[in-house]
Amino acid sequence: MEELVQEGLNALQALGVDYGEVRAEHHTAENVSVKNREVDSLSRRESCGIGIRVLHKGAWGFAATGDTGKAAIARAAESAFAIAQATARVQRERVELAPEPAHRATFATSYRRDPLAVPLTEKLDLLFACAARILAVQGVAMAKGSIAAWRVDKVFGNTTGSLIQQSLTSCGAGIEAYAAKGGEFQRRSYPCAFGGNYASAGYEFIEGLDLLGHASRVGEEAAALLSAPVCPTGVFDIILEGSQLALQVHESVGHPTELDRVLGTELSYAGGSFLSLDKRGTFRYGSDLVSIVADATVPGALGSFGYDDEGVPSQRVDLVKEGLFVGYLTSRETAPKLGARRSGGAARAASWARIPLVRMTNINLLPGEGTLDDLIRDTKHGIYFETNKSWSIDDRRVNFQFGTEIAWEIVDGRKIRILKNPLYTGITPQFWASCVAIAGPEEWHMWGVPNCGKGEPGQTMQVGHGTSPAKFARVQVRGAG
Repeated sequence: MEELVQEGLNALQALGVDYGEVRAEHHTAENVSVKNREVDSLSRRESCGIGIRVLHKGAWGFAATGDTGKAAIARAAESAFAIAQATARVQRERVELAPEPAHRATFATSYRRDPLAVPLTEKLDLLFACAARILAVQGVAMAKGSIAAWRVDKVFGNTTGSLIQQSLTSCGAGIEAYAAKGGEFQRRSYPCAFGGNYASAGYEFIEGLDLLGHASRVGEEAAALLSAPVCPTGVFDIILEGSQLALQVHESVGHPTELDRVLGTELSYAGGSFLSLDKRGTFRYGSDLVSIVADATVPGALGSFGYDDEGVPSQRVDLVKEGLFVGYLTSRETAPKLGARRSGGAARAASWARIPLVRMTNINLLPGEGTLDDLIRDTKHGIYFETNKSWSIDDRRVNFQFGTEIAWEIVDGRKIRILKNPLYTGITPQFWASCVAIAGPEEWHMWGVPNCGKGEPGQTMQVGHGTSPAKFARVQVRGAG
């Protein structure tokens, strides 16, 4: 792939572009899923190609090709240049890039077992064993399980001298139990909703999830939900389990801090943002306990990498510091809008055929003190929410509603009963201002989201969130149905 990138750079230099960059990428993805005692789906996909981006007279042009022959690469370079020339004639504002020195580097995910080399029979045996334990629980009607693995090998080069090679490997898994009775069904998932948890790691990460050890519990909780009371309506102190809090961070902090949304240059899928530029450094996002960072350097996290797709090194950036909003996710193009001297390293593309966009890396809520048990013991009357089931948030990321698969009512510091169909609602800054406790480092965990969508045409990106369970005071709660 290094030779392909050099061919692209040679073509750009011959064209005399102001600036250009070339990405050659090879993607491999495998997905295995079962339903009950049968294979539900099996797939293994590969794709290889080259994307070329050109900056000419302050305007971008981009072209990509899956043909890696010399002539095809030259044609892609010419197309990107022609698009930039045409755009320059009508563009109202010139693109200015934050400076970035040249980098010659390599980066690779470390792992012990290659998840793409683990035999298919081993993966299916694990998922079928989990399904058998789930289905053995009375009241359970269906069991599901899945394992997924990915690898992206890429080489990035630009006309200012960077040449960066990366190999990013990731994988994850999850199981689900569905119980049904009298027209009602309930779901329980492990280790979290929507397919499970994921990391930049090898198959040892999946082994560490101990899916089989949790299968019976997942089935039993799904069945118990059928006869559980509906969550009461009212204003309660609530505690959010880590994976639910991760989605809360994703939707109400991660997306609104993407600077291209703030500037209005990217509004597809998740809409814009309430975090206008005047709020940086002055806006109270949450209580003093709330500190949130974008950190692409966390080892093994799904949103970690060595360099972004503009050749900027991974880094840690403060977004919210002790409750004060202090920063955005930025690219080389957007950082100058803040007067920043350097990009925050958050420009990523989902494939060789897509342009880089400002994307979340690992958006992490920093831990506080104590344990989940401490949060529960300190609660007179509240609700503990676990495992996301549904969510809704407006296009500026202000008003939201989240539902979880299960909840427990807390009275006098003890969980006393299971509740079904729980929902909580809020307004983003008011909600984060109500944060009164965050559990400590011993409870802090990285959660991987493999399917964050953005852009048009759409791009699906892998991101991560580190959280500890946290408590919020006087939140509106209700039960669905």
